[in-house]
Amino acid sequence: MQQNDEPKLPPTGNLWRTGQLTDLGYSSRSIKSLQDSGSLVRLRYGCYLRASVWEAQSAGVRSRQLIYAHAHGTRTTSTGQFAYSHTSAARLHSLYLWKVDDLIHVLQRVNPSSERHGRDVRCHTSPFSDDEIVTLNGLRVTSLERTTADCAMMLTYRQALIVMDHALRLGADRTLLQGMADSLDGRRGVRTFRRALQYADARSESPGETLTRELILRLGIRPPTPQFEVTSPIGRHRLDFAWKKEKVALEFDGKVKYFDYKPTEQVLLEERQRENALTEEGWRFVRVVWKDLFNEARFKYRVLHALAGR
Repeated sequence: MQQNDEPKLPPTGNLWRTGQLTDLGYSSRSIKSLQDSGSLVRLRYGCYLRASVWEAQSAGVRSRQLIYAHAHGTRTTSTGQFAYSHTSAARLHSLYLWKVDDLIHVLQRVNPSSERHGRDVRCHTSPFSDDEIVTLNGLRVTSLERTTADCAMMLTYRQALIVMDHALRLGADRTLLQGMADSLDGRRGVRTFRRALQYADARSESPGETLTRELILRLGIRPPTPQFEVTSPIGRHRLDFAWKKEKVALEFDGKVKYFDYKPTEQVLLEERQRENALTEEGWRFVRVVWKDLFNEARFKYRVLHALAGR
């Protein structure tokens, strides 16, 4: 590294351990200067990322980046016998999570006596078999089913249901999950696990749809059919939820906020055309956004009002 008043980042690479930067000629003072100037972001103890990369990432990508930073930072200090688990494994499996922190969760067979874990790491020590460990992007991670079970036993019911819905949608073995649930009598969180598995539905396409379905059930409203297909003069359409007899459709419109993308003008136009075509066929629409899921009285009134034909 050239010595000057304004240190510059290496021209190549994005993620570095302190030792790697030191080997490239950076002193602790120059590393701090790069942080102060906004060129370098400290992700965790001993691990840094190019700031321009961090700033371009969405919240979900940043959460996964923190896991990769942990792996990168511990590559020379860990025996590598742990596996990422719980919500960290869920992120690496690209499972949906809702209102979950960014703590790093690792699973080991025995409580570590020599390995150092930072404040941002939670180490779990419970038995696991070799077939419950998979490799994703070079990292040891608990399997989809084991990850789902661990999350379901740690999270709240609604959080667990979101994970369970998506895991089943991604191909998790429901029979295997049921076997896990049946074998965990007396374990903390097993009741939440069993309840989430009982009410899970792989047809759910987003956390918002899962929470909408859970709210409908909790409020005692007659359950609709999820992902209901219907035809109109302009083609076939799929509704998030539908009460076929009453021709009432409930559409969850919170996907844009959750998934960090914006629909194109063409998508919005097609959506309006679809709703207009179905309205002409006698369908009525109840549109729901995130905030509606937390105003239960208003939500119930709107749905029952629509079902009553008013």
